[in-house]
Order: sequence, then structure tokens, then C-alpha cells
Amino acid sequence: MIGATNRLEPALGSGEDPAQYARVLESVYEATMSGRKPPARPRSVIADSWSRLRALGLDPERCSITKTTRASEIEESRGAAGMTEIFDEAVRGLAPLVGPDDANLIVVADRQGRILWRHGPGRMLDRAERLGMIEGASWTEEAVGTNGIGTSLASGSAVQVFSAEHYSRSQHPWTCSGATVRDPRSRRALAVVNVAGAAGTVHPSTLALVDSVARLAESALREKHRIGLDRLRMISASTLARASQPTMVVDRSGWVAAVDSMAPIYRIALPKVMTSGEHWLPSLGLCMCEPLPGGWLIRPQVNPASGNVCAEVELDLRDSNAMELRYSSDLGGWSIDLSPRHSQILLALTQAPDGLTASQLASELFGDPRKTVTVRAEMSRLRKRLAGILLAQPYRFDPAVRVCCAPLLTAGG
Repeated sequence: MIGATNRLEPALGSGEDPAQYARVLESVYEATMSGRKPPARPRSVIADSWSRLRALGLDPERCSITKTTRASEIEESRGAAGMTEIFDEAVRGLAPLVGPDDANLIVVADRQGRILWRHGPGRMLDRAERLGMIEGASWTEEAVGTNGIGTSLASGSAVQVFSAEHYSRSQHPWTCSGATVRDPRSRRALAVVNVAGAAGTVHPSTLALVDSVARLAESALREKHRIGLDRLRMISASTLARASQPTMVVDRSGWVAAVDSMAPIYRIALPKVMTSGEHWLPSLGLCMCEPLPGGWLIRPQVNPASGNVCAEVELDLRDSNAMELRYSSDLGGWSIDLSPRHSQILLALTQAPDGLTASQLASELFGDPRKTVTVRAEMSRLRKRLAGILLAQPYRFDPAVRVCCAPLLTAGG
């Protein structure tokens, strides 16, 4: 059997000759794909992958690598919770492998195997593009065969794939090492960090480094989660102190930051689309929900009364160096600072009660309706801060919220 089996199993051992090993793998590959008895058995992670793909009928000569995601969808996926932190951690931790003279690049894909980022020297990015390793392309096993991204997702472990271990013949000049990053709270896959490069660059330590970076990314996400819950507790402390009925504070994913007059609970299920007002929550029944920066204030209703939350949002844009949004309701209030760009967006939305599409917002902000990717990225960030206040399709303020605005003063105004 080629290689040994353990948690982190490099494609070849330290000191082995990559060129000679690639020739052995090629003979194993040719025999296996033609149905003959191979001279040696591939590693179990590779054999399992080949078996899955042959059962699917995937042709190793015709793996279809195509861009499947539009630019706007790529930006939306990049803006998903934790993805930016994962990419930043990958670039920081793997920088020694992608210098201008190196034949490697860093690739980060989402949990569906779609490539979101590539980072490395220009000549390697060009070479990867010719292979189809581009932003928006799907690199699942089903799409392109055995590889560091798809096989890591399929096997649930860190994987190094070298030369003819790739199912697709077009990938034999390459080697890749991928490790899945999991949500530290739910343990669901979030992304894959992958180092891809010329086959001759293969090294056993690369797999361990990639796996370490994936674990560091998980630690960063865990710390971000803790900080977010701590911030929610601080924001809601005065409101909870005045609460006259059971009240709960949760983040956007339903993780509980604080409770008052209720039994402790770890997490609750939230509707896929959360808005201010009444919602039926499986574990709590009918609840009144109000937005907080980064989460929700939830009050189970003993005597439910229909109707939306009466709340007010004030945009104070008078001082260009200290613009802010203030939220207030019967239970209390909070405020957040606004960047100039977010202030521009919110001001535009106050003047369009029926909402604006991405194209219309692009015209308002840039005078160019084609800059929708930038608008969607900004709106993704803004709606994370103002969940329940801003709605989409089209972008608009929640009708349950009254909005008033003190606009930016102009010179002489």
C-alpha cells in the first residue's frame, strides 16, 4: 500500500523523491482506470474518492470545470459570517508558501466547494485559471474529481493530493493540500483552506501547516462569537434590568447572550427571515422580537396582541466626523456609528419609502447603475449590523420602524 493511514496523512513521506513517486502513482492510476490490477494500492482516502467518482460515472478525461457563480453571488458568499476571517487567517498563516518566486497559491472555498478567493503570484494565478481554478468555480469531487477542496469536504479530514492521485488527468501536474474549517459552535463545515501548486513543490509539512491554519481560523471564529455575545450583553443590560416580563437576547443565529426571568438555554431556532414584530418560535411560542446591533431582543407573549413593534430610528448625519444611527422603542434604545458610505446609503433609503434596487442604489451612490456588486457587498455588511431594520428585494427600511433624519449640513447650510 502506498502511504500510511493516520489523521494527517501526507501524500509522500519526508525524503521521498517526488518525481519517482509520481511515476509510481501514474502506473497505479492507469491500471485502476483501465480496470487492471494496479501494482500498488493507493492511499485509502484516495481509493475511497476514486470509488465514489467511478460509481458516479465521472469521466477522468472530461471533468467539467466551469464558473458556476455570478460576481454578485461570490460577493454575497464572501460576506457570509466568518468567511473574511477565514481568508485573512489563510493569507496570514500561509504567506511563506506564496512568495513571488514560489509555485503555489492559496485558495479558499465555501462549504459547497465554490472558490471565493485566490491569492498568490501572478504566473500561478494565470496557470490556475487555465485549469479552471477560478473564483466562482465549483471544485467538489462530483464536479472535478479528487482534489484538496472537494475531497476534504467529502472525507471530513485534511487531505493532500499529489500528481496522479487526482482523478482528472488534467490535474496531474498539480499538488494540493486542503483542510476544512468548521463552525466552532455547530461543527458544520464553513469553508476549505487549500494550497495548490506545481507537483514538484509537494512537501509533507504543507498538509500540517494548512491544517494548523484551519484550526487557527476556527479559534478566531470562536473568539469572534464570544466577543459578539459579550457586546450584546452590554448593549441589552439596561433593557433587561427594566424588563417586566421574561426576556431573552440572542445573536443573529439564535445563540443566547442573556436571559431574564427565563430558564437558561443555549440556542433557539429563528425564522430564516427575521423582522421586527411577532414570530412563532418553536421553543417559546409567539414572541415579540426587536432588533439589536448584531442580534435580537425576544419577549415570549403571555397575552399576545397582534401588531408590529413601534420603534423609531433617527439618523444623525449633522457631523461628518460623528455620524450615527439611534434606535429607540418602549423597552429602551441603542446607537451605532456610521461610516460615510453607510450614511449615504441610509440617507438614500429614507428618501425612497418603497425601496431601491441594487441598480438604483448604484445610480444614487456612484452615478453608475452597473456597480451593483459593490452595492450588494456594502448592503450585506450594513444589513448584518441592522438586521430587522433594513429589508431586501428591494432594499428599504422595515415599515414597522419610523425613520427620521438630521441630514449632513452643507457649507453655509
